[in-house]
Amino acid sequence: GMSQTRSLDVCGLPPPEPFEQIMTALDDLPNGDLLEVRIHRQPHPLFEVLRNNGFVYNCEPTPDGVFLIKIRHQ
Repeated sequence: GMSQTRSLDVCGLPPPEPFEQIMTALDDLPNGDLLEVRIHRQPHPLFEVLRNNGFVYNCEPTPDGVFLIKIRHQ
């Protein structure tokens, strides 16, 4: 079937909620689907966890000052 994109907005949430919400969403992410996360800063600890757990991602700043992270299974 077609791959789906899921969106998650964790802007402004206090730690560790953004990390926890992202990891929970990734637990449920099917192979081939994409998780798009809007977040107010670059979560470098998250990036290391993603790399260590078989995910690929890219992180880009958006015009409204937040970051958009796109994550999928490798």
